[in-house]
Amino acid sequence: MALAGCAAGEEDGVSKPSVSEVTALHDALPQSVKDAGVLRFAGDSHPPFRSVASDGSVTGIDHDLQQALGQVLGVRTEIKIVNNLPAALQGMLSGRYHGFNGPVEATAERERQFDTITWMTSRTSYVVPRTGKARVSSAADLCGKQVAVVKSSVVEGQLAKLSAYCTGQGKPATRSIALDDTNATLLAAQSGRADAAGMTQAAALDVTKSQPDKYGYVTQTEEQGATTDNLALLVPKESKLGPVLQKAFQKLVDTGEYRRVMEHWGLKDVMVDAPVLNIAGEEG
Repeated sequence: MALAGCAAGEEDGVSKPSVSEVTALHDALPQSVKDAGVLRFAGDSHPPFRSVASDGSVTGIDHDLQQALGQVLGVRTEIKIVNNLPAALQGMLSGRYHGFNGPVEATAERERQFDTITWMTSRTSYVVPRTGKARVSSAADLCGKQVAVVKSSVVEGQLAKLSAYCTGQGKPATRSIALDDTNATLLAAQSGRADAAGMTQAAALDVTKSQPDKYGYVTQTEEQGATTDNLALLVPKESKLGPVLQKAFQKLVDTGEYRRVMEHWGLKDVMVDAPVLNIAGEEG
């Protein structure tokens, strides 16, 4: 039965890591994690990364990737829901959580306190209600409009670049409304408090795919200041987890599990060839 299961996995393009590989990765974990037998991740509500049901259960990319990481590391994984990015960062630094899987950009500033493992890229998109008063057919149409974004997120920085593009074109600047999570930004757009909700391209795809009659989206271009963002898993540097998790992520790439999860969630276009540890430091 074990051989049959292994063969079926390989036919699907996914193989299993060997017992010795799992043992080696488990042995490389900090002793505190080995003793606890669990990796605790912080996460806010941010589909398709994390969708939180009324009973508190979590589904999404995070759930699938963290389960897979736990299997190659030989530990359980848990997701603890927090309100926003600052809560996740402070929670990691205080020891309540071991990691946070974003979407958060790998930056030189963050890498002073955290190790980052880049595992996907993204561009910033803006979700627009189809019944909204604003007529938005491209990101340039957001000049002078109010846009809801998650506070301290990569999207907040990209919106500032779009605003600079607007003023450079002699148009009014965009106006930012910073909120706690993606659900709040969508509610702001739906209620008319904002003209659009800014989010990662992955999140915009998820929203418009699940509610095509309700929302459309536009994507910020390079001309409008957009850059391709390196989105990363963060762990505190002092935890020494970064190198181990990078190797575990690489094992998911090697076995095909990473590709399977990304394709399942429709994110093939934002995959990376290999997970990179502290990419911002390398670029510097």
